[in-house]
Amino acid sequence: MVDRVFCKCAERLVEKLQPFAFDGTAVNMEEKFSQLTLDVIGLSVFNYNFDSLTTDSPVIDAVYTALKEAELRSTDILPYWKISALCKIVPRQIKAEKAVTVIRKAVEELIVKCKEIVEKEGERINEEEYVNDADPSILRFLLASREELRDDLLSMLVAGHETTGSVLTWTLYLLSKDPSALVKAQQEVDRVLEGRNPTYEDIKDLKFLTRCITESLRLYPHPPVLIRRAQVDDVLPGDYKVKAGQDIMISVYNIHHSSQVWERAEEFVPERFDLESSVPNESNTDYRFIPFSGGPRKCVGDQFALLEAIVALAIFLQRLNFELVPDQNISMTTGATIHTTNGLYMKLSQRMPDISSSTSK
Repeated sequence: MVDRVFCKCAERLVEKLQPFAFDGTAVNMEEKFSQLTLDVIGLSVFNYNFDSLTTDSPVIDAVYTALKEAELRSTDILPYWKISALCKIVPRQIKAEKAVTVIRKAVEELIVKCKEIVEKEGERINEEEYVNDADPSILRFLLASREELRDDLLSMLVAGHETTGSVLTWTLYLLSKDPSALVKAQQEVDRVLEGRNPTYEDIKDLKFLTRCITESLRLYPHPPVLIRRAQVDDVLPGDYKVKAGQDIMISVYNIHHSSQVWERAEEFVPERFDLESSVPNESNTDYRFIPFSGGPRKCVGDQFALLEAIVALAIFLQRLNFELVPDQNISMTTGATIHTTNGLYMKLSQRMPDISSSTSK
């Protein structure tokens, strides 16, 4: 995955950004990162190249629409969308239904294509660990296992690219506002990689870069709010009584920004996470840091997303310089994830990695 998917897609992103680096045209990096991560999820899960960095993919707009609708439905008082007649006349519902149709059609077409390949080869999984060299995609593994997971695959397509695109967007923004952290991250990338692409073994040595990403996840968690439904009557700390079936909303954003939980809570401080300790998660921070939630309903793609973000950002920092276009108003629009309201526009330029100090690794 690291070599054949993450690196290849990140290289393609840099290649597509080269013309902008040469002529100085401002680039909306939020849009580019969303395209990158759709290509990654397409190749890694479905072995399908959306090539959205080259051509506009209707799936991206459909994903944003579907996620926004999911957020609105979770807070609407009256579930009017359950009335089929209204869904045919309310513009928002018409748009949402079209979006879901686009996503579902894309997933079903990908499943059919992969199923044909698997059935043609008569493949079965007999070993505990399975990798097919020609096609290492997750979908192939599941189909060869004879798993029926269409809805899960649809969820992976929707959530698996949009969240990581947002992580990359806000990490780049935070680094652009903190020159010392940016230089430190660039120096680490140059020292560890020595001008080449990252390998899986390199990831453990990109410690500061990883902490920049985790600190970004603290300040801009995806999703900013978690929803859980009580299965039984319960009493929460503070003597809050909860009835079975009641929905509980947990503000990850507020926990991550609370001065009662974090020192310098509003500041970007990657060093707050010890470089020599384990990567922060819900367990080793006593649930202070929960960007991927925790417990049995924790995000199943947390390690995948973190690995993808580290590789993509390492290659980007290695080969390009960037700075914010002046006088931008970078504000947040929250939904299933936290987006910028009007994009994140950057000026790019070529960068050559400094490998002069690599011998001191």
